[in-house]
Amino acid sequence: MDLALIKTFLEVSAAGSFVAASERLFVTQSAVSLRVQRLEDAIGRPLFTRSKAGAELTAAGREFEHYALSLIKIWAEARQQIAVPEGYTRSLTIGAQYSLWPRLGFRLLDGLRSAMPDLSLRAELGMPDRLTRFLVEGVIQIALMYAPTLRPGLRVERGFDEDLVLVASFPDPDLDNLTGRYAFIDWGPEFVQAHALHLPALTTPGLTLSLGALGADYILRRNMAAYLPARYVKRHLDDGTMHLVPDGPSFSYPAWTVWREDIDPGLAAAVATVLRAVEAGIDAETGELFDRLELLSEDGEVELLGEPGAKGDNNSL
Repeated sequence: MDLALIKTFLEVSAAGSFVAASERLFVTQSAVSLRVQRLEDAIGRPLFTRSKAGAELTAAGREFEHYALSLIKIWAEARQQIAVPEGYTRSLTIGAQYSLWPRLGFRLLDGLRSAMPDLSLRAELGMPDRLTRFLVEGVIQIALMYAPTLRPGLRVERGFDEDLVLVASFPDPDLDNLTGRYAFIDWGPEFVQAHALHLPALTTPGLTLSLGALGADYILRRNMAAYLPARYVKRHLDDGTMHLVPDGPSFSYPAWTVWREDIDPGLAAAVATVLRAVEAGIDAETGELFDRLELLSEDGEVELLGEPGAKGDNNSL
C-alpha cells in the first residue's frame, strides 16, 4: 500500500475538501483527486461523496479512516524503533512552532536528556498545519503550538500563557516616540483586533512581520520596536540590547501541548513532569520582567492590550 495515498485520504477527511487538502499537502488538486481515486480503486468502494461544498466521508470512508490511522501509526513506530541509535532504548520526536523553541522547547530537550539518558530525541519545526499532520502520521509524538486543531488520536492540553510585551532596541523608548520606528508583528486575529483598538496610531506602520519571535532579529539591528514574547526577550533586556517601553500594554494568549493519545503512558508522564518544570521557570522569569515593567509604568500597573482603559486607548500618539 502506498502511504502517500493514505496520508492524502486523511488530509481530505480532515480538511473536508480536495482543494484544502491540496494546500496542506503542497500538491495540486488534480494530484489529490488522482491519489484518492487510486485508493478507492484498490479498496473497491467510494470513500468520499463529492459536491460543490466539498468532500464528505461515505460509510466505507468512515470505516476505513480507523484503519488508515492505524497503518500510519504502525509505519511511524516501526521506522522510529529501527532508527533508535545504538546506546539508546527509546525515541521521541517533538515538534514546535519557531517562536516556542527558544527558552521552552530547547529547555524541554535539556530536561529530558538529563532525566532520561536512554531517550533518543529528535526536534521538528513547523507551523500548526504541518505539525498536526506530523502528529496524525506519527512522525512526531508531541507538539508545542499556539493554535491547535483537535484530530482523532490526539489530545490537547493548555500550557503556559505567552505574554507579549512592547520592547525597543533603542534606549529610553516611550509610547510617544515609536512612530516610524515600529514593526507590527502579526500574532493572530485577537492580537490584531486588540492592537487596532488601543494602539491605532501603530496599527498601520507600513511594516508588518508575520515572523513571530524571529522578528526580534530584525528590530535588534534597526533601532525599532515591536511586540515580542517576554520569555524570548528577557535575555536581551538583561544585556541591555533591548528596553521595555513604559506603559506599553501587554497581551497574553495560551500556548498548547498536543499529544498523540497512543504515546507510552510512562514516557508521557515523564515528559509532562519536565515540561511543567520548564513552564514554571518561564512563569518565574516572566514575573520578574513584569515587576520591572510595573516600576517603569506611570501608575505602577501593566495594562492588558484589549481591555478597556489600556494605555494607548484612543491615543493618537
